[in-house]
This record gives sequence, structure tokens and C-alpha cells, in this order.
Amino acid sequence: MHVLGLDTATSATVAGVLRADGQAFECRDDPRPGERPAHGGRLLALVEQALEDAGLGWSDIARIAVGVGPGGFTGLRIGIATARGIAQARGVPLVAVGSLDALALGAVASAPVLAALDARRGQAFAAAWRAAGPDALGEALLAPAALAPADLAGCVRTLSPAPLAVGDGAVRFRAQLEGAGATVPLDGEAVHRIRAVNVCRLGATGRLTDRDALLPDYLREPDAVPRR
Repeated sequence: MHVLGLDTATSATVAGVLRADGQAFECRDDPRPGERPAHGGRLLALVEQALEDAGLGWSDIARIAVGVGPGGFTGLRIGIATARGIAQARGVPLVAVGSLDALALGAVASAPVLAALDARRGQAFAAAWRAAGPDALGEALLAPAALAPADLAGCVRTLSPAPLAVGDGAVRFRAQLEGAGATVPLDGEAVHRIRAVNVCRLGATGRLTDRDALLPDYLREPDAVPRR
């Protein structure tokens, strides 16, 4: 089964294909510091490039896996709307994948893995598992939540042995996490990025989702709210 995966939960735009023979192809756009995300302008182009690199056409894709967050509000809306549009136009089934799950899957480790994304507002979106990768996650130890740094450090102290913490949230709150005993890889390491191939791997074994019921997992209210 060939799986197409995409994620726009962070500032990066990622798309990839996991072929039935296990070969993986990924295309991504990581904005430079200070640049705005380019989800709307780059996602479809990256999808087409990933298909071309994999030597596949749309008729070959058996399912689409899409990261549903938590993450940036605008990015998630773009990614999910794109996945739903493709699914409707091409008649391909959808699978919702947690973006934190995909991040954790990239941190192959026998110790607990804490995945943390920068949630702004002085918080991180975080979740933890007993172990991770390369094709599945272990027992869930911490359900996805939006946490302040002190609460994030408190969660780390409940995990034994001390976890490996990954993601841009782990980088941002390195001092608090390391102070609580977690190991945080160097800032520029690839383990801190969500990879489309891991979205594909989780999507390959995930439960199909009704297209019209597929919604972002925001975890908290948006920054902008209507005036009363």
C-alpha cells in the first residue's frame, strides 16, 4: 500500500510518500528564522514533488495521512483542508495522525520520549510515550496537553527513566526540561522536526477517518476571538 502523508502543524510544510516496498520520499519547506510559514503556497507543490520522486501517480495512492495537530491554527487549517480536498477529488481515504505522535516516532529510543511543540503564549504542546520507533509508539504516558514550562518540567519528573525530549518546544524550554532530568538533543538535530515519512507510517496502520469529520486538534482556544 502506498501512503501519502503531510503535516503543517509547525512552521514547516512537509509532504512525503511511503511506498509499499518501504521506500520513503520526503519534501519539505523549512522557513528561515524570521520568515513566515509558506503552507498555503508550498504544500501542493511539495505533494506533487514527493509523488514524482516516488515514481507514483495519484491512482497509486491508497490512503492519505494528515497531521491534525496540535499546532499552529492557520497551518493546521491549511493542511487539513488540503487533505480533505484531495481526498474528495481523488476518492482516496483519509487517516488522521497526531502531529506529536509523528514527532515522537522520529525519536527512536527505548527510554520514554516526550514530544513537545512550541505553542507560543509561553506554553508547549506535549505528550509522552514509554518508547518510540521506528514503526510504532509504546504505551502513552502523558496525553497531549498545552503546558506551561513549570508544568512541563513537573511531568518530566514523573517519568522513569528520564525521557528524551524532542521538538521545537523542547528546544525552547531546554533549561526547564534539562533541569528536571530530561535529555534534549542539540538544537539543529533532525529529531526535533516532524517528518512526513513518520506521518505516513502512522497513517499506514491507523484507522480511516470520515472525511467530513476530520478536524484539527487545537487543544486550546485560538489567539483571536470574535468581539462580543
